[in-house]
Amino acid sequence: MSVPALDASTVIEPIRQLAAAGGDGVLCVITHVDGPSYRPLGAMMAVLADGRRIGTLSSGCVEADIALHSAKALDSGLPHTVRYGKGSPFADIVLPCGGGLEILLVPRPDVAVLKTLLSHHGARQACVLEVDHRSGALCAVAQGETGWTGDIFSITLDPEICFFVFGKGPETATFAGLVQAAGYPNLVLSPDTETLEAVAATGCATQHLTHAHCPKDLAIDARSAVVLFFHDHEWEPPILAEALTSQAFYVGAQGSLRAAEMRRMELARLGTREAEIARLHGPIGLVPSARDARKLAVSVLAEVLSL
Repeated sequence: MSVPALDASTVIEPIRQLAAAGGDGVLCVITHVDGPSYRPLGAMMAVLADGRRIGTLSSGCVEADIALHSAKALDSGLPHTVRYGKGSPFADIVLPCGGGLEILLVPRPDVAVLKTLLSHHGARQACVLEVDHRSGALCAVAQGETGWTGDIFSITLDPEICFFVFGKGPETATFAGLVQAAGYPNLVLSPDTETLEAVAATGCATQHLTHAHCPKDLAIDARSAVVLFFHDHEWEPPILAEALTSQAFYVGAQGSLRAAEMRRMELARLGTREAEIARLHGPIGLVPSARDARKLAVSVLAEVLSL
Protein backbone atom coordinates (compact mmCIF):
# COMPACT_ATOMS: atom_id res chain seq x y z
CA MET A 1 0.00 0.00 0.00
CA SER A 2 1.37 3.40 -0.99
CA VAL A 3 1.88 6.12 1.60
CA PRO A 4 1.33 9.84 0.89
CA ALA A 5 4.51 11.79 0.24
CA LEU A 6 5.98 13.42 3.33
CA ASP A 7 5.99 17.20 3.49
CA ALA A 8 9.63 18.25 3.51
CA SER A 9 8.94 20.79 6.26
CA THR A 10 8.70 17.90 8.76
CA VAL A 11 12.18 16.61 7.99
CA ILE A 12 14.27 19.31 6.37
CA GLU A 13 15.55 20.98 9.57
CA PRO A 14 17.02 17.75 11.04
CA ILE A 15 18.71 17.15 7.69
CA ARG A 16 19.97 20.74 7.55
CA GLN A 17 21.39 20.63 11.07
CA LEU A 18 23.10 17.28 10.53
CA ALA A 19 24.67 18.54 7.31
CA ALA A 20 25.87 21.69 9.09
CA ALA A 21 27.43 19.50 11.78
CA GLY A 22 29.34 17.54 9.16
CA GLY A 23 27.17 14.48 9.79
CA ASP A 24 28.38 14.21 13.39
CA GLY A 25 25.17 12.90 14.86
CA VAL A 26 22.35 10.44 14.29
CA LEU A 27 19.49 10.58 11.83
CA CYS A 28 16.38 9.06 13.44
CA VAL A 29 13.60 7.92 11.11
CA ILE A 30 10.17 6.42 11.80
CA THR A 31 10.18 3.28 9.66
CA HIS A 32 7.06 1.54 10.98
CA VAL A 33 3.81 2.75 12.50
CA ASP A 34 1.41 0.40 14.25
CA GLY A 35 -1.97 2.00 14.94
CA PRO A 36 -2.32 5.70 15.79
CA SER A 37 0.78 7.87 15.78
CA TYR A 38 1.65 11.48 16.58
CA ARG A 39 4.04 11.65 13.61
CA PRO A 40 3.77 9.97 10.19
CA LEU A 41 5.83 7.24 8.60
CA GLY A 42 9.12 8.72 7.40
CA ALA A 43 9.21 11.57 9.93
CA MET A 44 12.71 12.39 11.16
CA MET A 45 14.63 13.96 13.98
CA ALA A 46 18.34 14.40 14.53
CA VAL A 47 20.46 13.93 17.63
CA LEU A 48 23.79 15.70 17.30
CA ALA A 49 26.99 14.46 18.89
CA ASP A 50 26.76 17.17 21.56
CA GLY A 51 23.33 15.86 22.59
CA ARG A 52 21.19 18.52 20.92
CA ARG A 53 17.91 17.26 19.48
CA ILE A 54 16.32 18.70 16.35
CA GLY A 55 12.74 17.75 15.60
CA THR A 56 10.42 15.34 17.35
CA LEU A 57 8.97 11.90 16.70
CA SER A 58 6.32 11.86 19.41
CA SER A 59 4.56 14.26 21.73
CA GLY A 60 7.63 14.17 23.97
CA CYS A 61 7.30 10.56 25.12
CA VAL A 62 10.38 8.99 23.53
CA GLU A 63 12.80 11.76 22.51
CA ALA A 64 14.99 11.54 25.63
CA ASP A 65 15.29 7.78 25.25
CA ILE A 66 16.05 8.13 21.53
CA ALA A 67 18.90 10.45 22.51
CA LEU A 68 20.33 7.75 24.79
CA HIS A 69 20.13 5.10 22.05
CA SER A 70 21.62 7.57 19.58
CA ALA A 71 24.67 8.05 21.79
CA LYS A 72 25.17 4.27 21.78
CA ALA A 73 24.77 4.18 17.99
CA LEU A 74 27.42 6.88 17.65
CA ASP A 75 29.80 4.87 19.81
CA SER A 76 29.24 1.67 17.83
CA GLY A 77 29.01 3.31 14.43
CA LEU A 78 26.22 0.90 13.50
CA PRO A 79 22.58 1.57 12.62
CA HIS A 80 20.08 0.43 15.21
CA THR A 81 16.29 0.05 15.38
CA VAL A 82 14.30 0.76 18.53
CA ARG A 83 10.62 0.09 19.11
CA TYR A 84 8.21 1.94 21.38
CA GLY A 85 4.62 1.24 22.32
CA LYS A 86 3.03 -1.99 21.04
CA GLY A 87 5.54 -4.83 21.17
CA SER A 88 8.26 -2.74 22.78
CA PRO A 89 10.64 -4.16 25.39
CA PHE A 90 10.55 -0.79 27.15
CA ALA A 91 7.46 -1.24 29.31
CA ASP A 92 8.18 1.97 31.23
CA ILE A 93 7.88 4.11 28.08
CA VAL A 94 4.23 4.45 27.14
CA LEU A 95 2.80 6.06 24.02
CA PRO A 96 -0.47 7.79 25.02
CA CYS A 97 -1.86 7.27 21.51
CA GLY A 98 -1.72 3.51 22.07
CA GLY A 99 0.18 2.79 18.88
CA GLY A 100 3.63 1.46 18.13
CA LEU A 101 6.70 3.03 16.53
CA GLU A 102 9.88 1.61 15.07
CA ILE A 103 12.66 4.13 14.68
CA LEU A 104 15.82 3.54 12.70
CA LEU A 105 18.93 5.29 14.05
CA VAL A 106 21.60 6.03 11.45
CA PRO A 107 24.88 7.28 12.95
CA ARG A 108 27.01 9.76 10.99
CA PRO A 109 24.86 9.82 7.83
CA ASP A 110 26.51 10.60 4.50
CA VAL A 111 26.86 14.40 4.34
CA ALA A 112 27.00 14.41 0.54
CA VAL A 113 23.57 12.78 0.39
CA LEU A 114 22.19 15.21 2.99
CA LYS A 115 23.44 18.14 0.92
CA THR A 116 21.85 16.65 -2.19
CA LEU A 117 18.51 16.52 -0.38
CA LEU A 118 18.93 20.15 0.71
CA SER A 119 19.77 21.15 -2.85
CA HIS A 120 16.59 19.52 -4.15
CA HIS A 121 14.61 21.20 -1.39
CA GLY A 122 16.04 24.61 -2.29
CA ALA A 123 15.15 24.04 -5.95
CA ARG A 124 11.60 22.90 -5.00
CA GLN A 125 12.18 19.47 -6.50
CA ALA A 126 10.69 16.28 -5.10
CA CYS A 127 13.23 13.64 -4.16
CA VAL A 128 13.48 10.34 -2.32
CA LEU A 129 15.88 9.40 0.47
CA GLU A 130 16.73 5.70 0.56
CA VAL A 131 18.22 4.18 3.73
CA ASP A 132 19.71 0.70 4.01
CA HIS A 133 18.70 -0.38 7.51
CA ARG A 134 21.55 -2.91 7.74
CA SER A 135 24.46 -0.71 6.72
CA GLY A 136 23.00 2.76 7.26
CA ALA A 137 24.00 3.77 3.72
CA LEU A 138 22.02 6.67 2.25
CA CYS A 139 21.09 7.41 -1.33
CA ALA A 140 19.09 10.23 -2.91
CA VAL A 141 17.02 9.30 -5.95
CA ALA A 142 14.41 11.07 -8.05
CA GLN A 143 11.41 8.78 -7.67
CA GLY A 144 9.89 6.35 -5.21
CA GLU A 145 7.31 5.94 -2.47
CA THR A 146 7.64 6.04 1.30
CA GLY A 147 7.95 2.49 2.60
CA TRP A 148 10.04 -0.67 2.56
CA THR A 149 11.55 -2.50 -0.40
CA GLY A 150 13.62 -5.35 1.01
CA ASP A 151 16.27 -3.86 3.30
CA ILE A 152 15.75 -0.36 1.90
CA PHE A 153 13.44 2.16 3.52
CA SER A 154 12.46 5.07 1.27
CA ILE A 155 11.17 8.49 2.30
CA THR A 156 9.54 10.66 -0.36
CA LEU A 157 10.13 14.37 0.23
CA ASP A 158 7.87 16.89 -1.48
CA PRO A 159 8.56 20.62 -1.60
CA GLU A 160 6.60 22.73 0.85
CA ILE A 161 3.38 24.31 -0.35
CA CYS A 162 4.01 27.82 -1.69
CA PHE A 163 1.21 30.39 -1.54
CA PHE A 164 0.73 33.13 -4.13
CA VAL A 165 -1.80 35.52 -2.63
CA PHE A 166 -3.45 38.20 -4.79
CA GLY A 167 -5.81 40.84 -3.41
CA LYS A 168 -6.27 43.84 -1.20
CA GLY A 169 -7.81 44.60 2.15
CA PRO A 170 -7.91 42.87 5.54
CA GLU A 171 -8.68 39.41 4.10
CA THR A 172 -5.45 39.48 2.11
CA ALA A 173 -3.35 40.72 5.04
CA THR A 174 -4.90 38.28 7.53
CA PHE A 175 -4.49 35.26 5.28
CA ALA A 176 -0.92 36.23 4.43
CA GLY A 177 -0.09 36.64 8.13
CA LEU A 178 -1.51 33.20 8.90
CA VAL A 179 0.44 31.53 6.11
CA GLN A 180 3.63 33.31 7.19
CA ALA A 181 3.12 32.34 10.84
CA ALA A 182 2.66 28.72 9.78
CA GLY A 183 6.01 28.86 8.00
CA TYR A 184 4.87 28.37 4.41
CA PRO A 185 6.73 30.06 1.54
CA ASN A 186 4.61 32.87 0.14
CA LEU A 187 4.36 35.94 -2.04
CA VAL A 188 1.61 38.57 -1.77
CA LEU A 189 0.71 40.61 -4.85
CA SER A 190 -1.52 43.66 -4.53
CA PRO A 191 -2.30 46.94 -6.29
CA ASP A 192 -2.96 48.55 -2.90
CA THR A 193 -0.06 50.19 -1.05
CA GLU A 194 -1.81 50.04 2.32
CA THR A 195 -2.34 46.29 1.95
CA LEU A 196 1.27 45.75 0.94
CA GLU A 197 2.48 47.70 3.99
CA ALA A 198 0.26 45.64 6.33
CA VAL A 199 1.43 42.41 4.74
CA ALA A 200 5.12 43.38 4.83
CA ALA A 201 4.78 43.95 8.59
CA THR A 202 4.05 40.22 8.98
CA GLY A 203 7.28 39.28 7.21
CA CYS A 204 5.68 38.17 3.95
CA ALA A 205 7.32 38.86 0.60
CA THR A 206 5.35 41.40 -1.45
CA GLN A 207 5.04 42.58 -5.03
CA HIS A 208 3.13 45.59 -6.33
CA LEU A 209 0.60 44.91 -9.08
CA THR A 210 0.11 47.72 -11.57
CA HIS A 211 -2.63 45.97 -13.54
CA ALA A 212 -4.71 42.79 -13.47
CA HIS A 213 -2.35 40.03 -14.53
CA CYS A 214 -0.41 37.04 -13.25
CA PRO A 215 3.28 37.91 -13.71
CA LYS A 216 5.05 35.49 -16.04
CA ASP A 217 8.11 35.25 -13.81
CA LEU A 218 6.21 33.70 -10.88
CA ALA A 219 7.60 30.23 -10.15
CA ILE A 220 4.18 28.58 -9.85
CA ASP A 221 4.66 24.82 -9.69
CA ALA A 222 2.64 21.73 -8.79
CA ARG A 223 3.04 22.45 -5.07
CA SER A 224 1.70 26.00 -5.36
CA ALA A 225 -1.63 27.48 -4.30
CA VAL A 226 -2.96 30.67 -5.90
CA VAL A 227 -5.57 32.47 -3.78
CA LEU A 228 -7.41 35.69 -4.64
CA PHE A 229 -8.98 38.11 -2.12
CA PHE A 230 -10.49 40.91 -4.20
CA HIS A 231 -13.68 42.84 -3.57
CA ASP A 232 -13.26 44.51 -6.97
CA HIS A 233 -13.98 41.36 -8.93
CA GLU A 234 -12.90 42.89 -12.25
CA TRP A 235 -9.32 42.22 -11.11
CA GLU A 236 -9.94 38.49 -11.01
CA PRO A 237 -10.57 37.06 -14.51
CA PRO A 238 -7.21 38.00 -16.15
CA ILE A 239 -5.28 36.72 -13.13
CA LEU A 240 -7.33 33.53 -12.87
CA ALA A 241 -7.20 32.84 -16.60
CA GLU A 242 -3.41 32.72 -16.40
CA ALA A 243 -3.22 30.94 -13.03
CA LEU A 244 -5.55 28.18 -14.23
CA THR A 245 -3.12 27.29 -17.03
CA SER A 246 -0.29 26.89 -14.52
CA GLN A 247 0.66 23.76 -12.57
CA ALA A 248 -0.84 25.13 -9.33
CA PHE A 249 -2.75 22.41 -7.49
CA TYR A 250 -5.13 24.99 -6.02
CA VAL A 251 -6.58 28.14 -7.58
CA GLY A 252 -9.40 29.91 -5.76
CA ALA A 253 -11.08 33.27 -5.24
CA GLN A 254 -13.24 34.69 -2.46
CA GLY A 255 -16.80 35.83 -3.04
CA SER A 256 -20.41 34.76 -2.96
CA LEU A 257 -22.04 32.03 -5.04
CA ARG A 258 -23.26 34.72 -7.43
CA ALA A 259 -19.77 36.22 -7.72
CA ALA A 260 -18.35 32.75 -8.39
CA GLU A 261 -20.87 32.17 -11.19
CA MET A 262 -20.14 35.56 -12.77
CA ARG A 263 -16.43 34.81 -12.50
CA ARG A 264 -16.84 31.55 -14.42
CA MET A 265 -18.90 33.25 -17.11
CA GLU A 266 -16.22 35.92 -17.57
CA LEU A 267 -13.48 33.30 -17.77
CA ALA A 268 -15.43 31.51 -20.49
CA ARG A 269 -15.79 34.81 -22.34
CA LEU A 270 -12.01 35.24 -22.16
CA GLY A 271 -11.59 31.84 -23.84
CA THR A 272 -10.59 29.83 -20.79
CA ARG A 273 -11.22 26.15 -21.43
CA GLU A 274 -14.00 24.39 -19.56
CA ALA A 275 -11.57 21.91 -18.00
CA GLU A 276 -9.50 24.79 -16.61
CA ILE A 277 -12.55 26.63 -15.26
CA ALA A 278 -13.57 23.41 -13.51
CA ARG A 279 -10.33 23.60 -11.49
CA LEU A 280 -11.35 26.91 -9.92
CA HIS A 281 -12.38 26.90 -6.26
CA GLY A 282 -15.00 29.39 -5.16
CA PRO A 283 -16.54 30.36 -2.88
CA ILE A 284 -13.35 29.38 -1.07
CA GLY A 285 -12.96 27.89 2.38
CA LEU A 286 -14.39 25.01 4.37
CA VAL A 287 -16.60 27.27 6.52
CA PRO A 288 -19.65 28.37 4.49
CA SER A 289 -20.19 32.13 4.18
CA ALA A 290 -17.31 33.10 6.47
CA ARG A 291 -17.51 36.90 6.81
CA ASP A 292 -14.79 37.53 9.36
CA ALA A 293 -11.27 37.94 7.96
CA ARG A 294 -9.75 35.64 10.58
CA LYS A 295 -12.34 32.91 10.16
CA LEU A 296 -12.03 33.14 6.38
CA ALA A 297 -8.23 32.87 6.55
CA VAL A 298 -8.35 29.71 8.69
CA SER A 299 -11.14 28.30 6.52
CA VAL A 300 -9.21 28.80 3.27
CA LEU A 301 -5.91 27.51 4.65
CA ALA A 302 -7.71 24.40 5.90
CA GLU A 303 -9.25 23.86 2.46
CA VAL A 304 -5.89 24.11 0.70
CA LEU A 305 -4.21 21.76 3.16
CA SER A 306 -7.08 19.24 2.89
CA LEU A 307 -6.31 18.58 -0.80
